[in-house]
Amino acid sequence: MVIGIGTDIIEIDRIKNSIKKNGDRFLSKIYTPTEIKYCESKANKYQHFAARFAAKEAVYKALVTGWQEKLSWQEIEIFNEPTGMPRVTMCGKLKEFLSDDKSLKISISHSENYVVCVAIIYKTDSN
Repeated sequence: MVIGIGTDIIEIDRIKNSIKKNGDRFLSKIYTPTEIKYCESKANKYQHFAARFAAKEAVYKALVTGWQEKLSWQEIEIFNEPTGMPRVTMCGKLKEFLSDDKSLKISISHSENYVVCVAIIYKTDSN
């Protein structure tokens, strides 16, 4: 049973401009050290930063119906499986909320100028 859906679209240049204007202050507020290292290793790093930003926003929007606590950007970490499939790692109270009976899936897509992400939280069958 689906309990939350979130989506976000962002212009890659918006993230690029924020990084150029605010540098490490912006990066360390939004991204984990692992995410920063991953994105910095890519030829089009701004596309990867934008993808993680959109994913975090989509996850937050999916949580709105069931999450009442304040959420830190750092509690959501986006990584890629060896196959390239994006995944989410949760920390803190958010990890407890998404316990054994809930799962979270994301899908990210991009074009030259935009990144979009969809996040779905669903309750798994306990039978």
